[in-house]
Amino acid sequence: MNAEPRPAPCRTRIGRAPTISLSGVRIARVSYGGGISFGVIEGDQVAEIDGPPIGELLFTGKRAPLADCRLLAPVIPSKVVAVGLNYRDHAEEMGQTLPEEPLIFLKPGTTVIGPNDAIRKPPECQRLDHEGELAVVVGGLVRNADRAVAAEAILGYTVGNDVTARDLQIKDIQWTRGKGFDTFCPLGPWIETDADAGSLDLEVRVNGKVRQRSNTKNLIFDPPALVSFISGVMTLLPGDVILTGTPSGVGPMEPGDSCEIEISGIGVLANSVAAASVA
Repeated sequence: MNAEPRPAPCRTRIGRAPTISLSGVRIARVSYGGGISFGVIEGDQVAEIDGPPIGELLFTGKRAPLADCRLLAPVIPSKVVAVGLNYRDHAEEMGQTLPEEPLIFLKPGTTVIGPNDAIRKPPECQRLDHEGELAVVVGGLVRNADRAVAAEAILGYTVGNDVTARDLQIKDIQWTRGKGFDTFCPLGPWIETDADAGSLDLEVRVNGKVRQRSNTKNLIFDPPALVSFISGVMTLLPGDVILTGTPSGVGPMEPGDSCEIEISGIGVLANSVAAASVA
């Protein structure tokens, strides 16, 4: 990125680059000029930050045009914790009773891809489904947190797709294989730190046709409740992602399809679908 003066407002540490708090910013992870870095999106520019977005953001002074940057998955999680049946209509769609507590499962970090990357349909999968979801990005180490602490531990939100090999999920009973193939967790396009997670419109389109449409006010367990519950089971680390569940309307995708997931106040996550290589 090119070094340019960073405009005010910002706070400055003596002998260090300008800093800014994490409130009300849009954080991206980008590829530019042969390197990969985190940055804050400011209009049509990306202002590079030093390291991952933990604590106050320390700017390097380098900037780049957003149009010249390739957006990557905005975070590199140690784990993705997904939540099943967290919308009433989806539980009904799947013929399941409403859960008394969050139903959680894990997706490996190798499932994560970014905007415009291809979702790969495995050769053994007969039905590949989209599941558009609000994704929570954890901002610090969290263990046994109450609701208030859990809410403070949320760095921000991004858009996620809990891609599922539905036939394998049903066949296996447990969900690891059906949810865990490479490319089965698109995330992006960035982290929005100031979104109101209590009322965000969510829409999923496949080849331009609306498949899913809902609002996060219909979640059974909201993000602070999920962070609190999950942190009582496992320690959450900075950058970990929680997929909050999907509404009704999950459906199949085939190689050649395009899938767009839009969440108001955050943005659009777009991915193509391709056949996985057997090599």
